[in-house]
Order: sequence, then structure tokens, then C-alpha cells
Amino acid sequence: MAEPAHHRFSFDEYLLLEDDSGIKHEFLDGQVWAMSGGSPDHAATAGNVLTLLNVQLSGKKCRVFTSDLRIRVVATGLGTYPDVSVVCGRLEFDPQDSKQHTVVNPRVLVEVLSPLRRAPYDRGEKLRHYQAIPALDEIVLVAHGRREIEIVRREPDGSWSRHVARDGEVAHLSSIACDLGVADVYRDPLGET
Repeated sequence: MAEPAHHRFSFDEYLLLEDDSGIKHEFLDGQVWAMSGGSPDHAATAGNVLTLLNVQLSGKKCRVFTSDLRIRVVATGLGTYPDVSVVCGRLEFDPQDSKQHTVVNPRVLVEVLSPLRRAPYDRGEKLRHYQAIPALDEIVLVAHGRREIEIVRREPDGSWSRHVARDGEVAHLSSIACDLGVADVYRDPLGET
């Protein structure tokens, strides 16, 4: 039986789709996937991380971005929207994006992990794509369903190490000299968690 034909998108076609779409899509190898919306807990946790980093980076030459900033991994072609991105110094834009909405030089990326169906992708394949970004020093993985933050850090020799902080501990981001207290990241002022 013949396989159904699927349209393969160029990156330029993907950019046009994103300009006309009300939802965000990931791009890789000519394929485009709609990104699902997050839960209230997911959004609040990402907001907590964003706030903590913004406060600590005040006065420094780093900017913190929401999931509205598209990141491209030039080496692998992945185009995606991390929950939080930190860029230090000048923004470098993907040369294929004439509107300059796609950045290629994040220093730190944060992913608030989704429930189990997406966690293997976020912790595996997507993580390997991120590790191909030359400017990237740290990837923050914020667990879903338990209070745990994992920092995946590029070491001076180019290898990657993992550092886990659990409830009551602090995750240290050495590349930007910031701390994420686990209790602060999962803070819920309504007391519903």
C-alpha cells in the first residue's frame, strides 16, 4: 500500500505559516507540529521562573524572554519556542528569518516539562537538539508532578553534566549567576498544589 503524501515545508514556508497562524508550531526536517497549550500549573511555573530570572538579571546585559520568542538550532534545523529563554549580549537572528523573530544564541533555555506523553521528547531528542547550539550553556528542565529542577550544563571541555535540585534545595545557573529555589519555582499563592 502506498504511503500518503505529506507536504514537507521549507524553513521559509514554516516562517510564513507562523506569521499567519494564531498558534505556535515546531519545525524540524520539513515537518511542522502544532504546539499544545499549557495547563494553568505549567503557565504559572514558567511565569515563576521568568520572574525569578528577571529580578536576578536586573542591571546585567542579559534579557529574559517568554515562550513567544522562537529559537532555532541552526545545526539541526529545529525551530521551537522554549518556555523561557535567556540571551546575554546582542541578539543574533537566524539569517533565513527576514523579520528577525528567530534567535539563534540563547545562553539558557528553560522547559517546564509536560505530562508523560511529551517528557521523553523534551528530555531526549529535544535536549540533544538544544545541545547543538554553540552559545547555549545551560538547559533547565522543570519537572511536572514533582518538585525537581534539573540543570544540564555544558562543561569547559564541551561535555554535558546534570545537576538536580529537589524540594528545599536551590538550582544554581552558573552561566548567568542566578539561583532558582525549588520552592520559589513551584510557588502557588493560592495553595492549590
